[in-house]
Amino acid sequence: MVLGRKYFGDSQWWTSRNQTHESSTSKKKNANFKLWQPITFFILFISLNSCGGSKKVIVERQKITVKREEVKSNITLEKKVKSKVPIKNITNKDKIIAYIELYYPIAQKEMKYFGIPASITLAQGILESGMGYGRLATDANNHFGIKCHRDWNGKRIYHDDDEEGECFRVYKDPENSFRDHSLFLRDRSRYAFLFDIKTNHYEAWAIGLKKAGYATDPKYPDKLISLVERFDLTQFDEKNKITQNQKKKSKIKTIHTVKKGDTLYSVSKKYNVTVDLIIELNKIKGQTIYLGQSLIIPNP
Repeated sequence: MVLGRKYFGDSQWWTSRNQTHESSTSKKKNANFKLWQPITFFILFISLNSCGGSKKVIVERQKITVKREEVKSNITLEKKVKSKVPIKNITNKDKIIAYIELYYPIAQKEMKYFGIPASITLAQGILESGMGYGRLATDANNHFGIKCHRDWNGKRIYHDDDEEGECFRVYKDPENSFRDHSLFLRDRSRYAFLFDIKTNHYEAWAIGLKKAGYATDPKYPDKLISLVERFDLTQFDEKNKITQNQKKKSKIKTIHTVKKGDTLYSVSKKYNVTVDLIIELNKIKGQTIYLGQSLIIPNP
């Protein structure tokens, strides 16, 4: 019994000891768990955030292939057709011939009324107007370089000649300039002796004009005579108009009178010449032509 008590006593002691030890161990475990629990949660929280922040989201983009179909248009673009007409450089000779063709009828009319040779009138017009391209001719229709003088009451233009800024007459059209030239010679006494010279003596007229003081250039008579002879201007001193054979010799094909509906383009196509050539020969400003206007048309 003593042994049994001892056994049971020891057993109880052992059991009690074990229980005490387990209780102590359990308390330690609980204490350790409580100590590591917040640390564990903190580490777990950091890990989750770290994984979530570094996670890359890959979005796969679907490639879309667009097929472009070539649309064939039924519209045919008009190709620019180059003109077969060569662009001709206009020489001074061409300009002089054009001037003659345009104004010889007026010169002949003045000869009929006043007795001034048409050849001399044309030669003076060519020389004084710069073949019709000079400033006085283009801006003032003044083809003979006639200055204002005291008896002129019309419009005026100022131009450098023998002196700077000299006054010259302005006319409504070239024909008025031709008429005033005839009156200028007829009504001034210093030119009176010229009208005693026959119209077929162009040389005497050329020398007489210089002698009367029409121009200051000492070579003025020679220049007039040269123009008369080079371009056969004496043919216009005859009473009859220029013959058909003489027309064929001329480089000017015809004089076209502008009709309703005419344009520079249509006229150029009609005569197979370029628009630029018509503009330059006729001294046209811009692209405008007028009803009844006479256009010089050169041979192509």
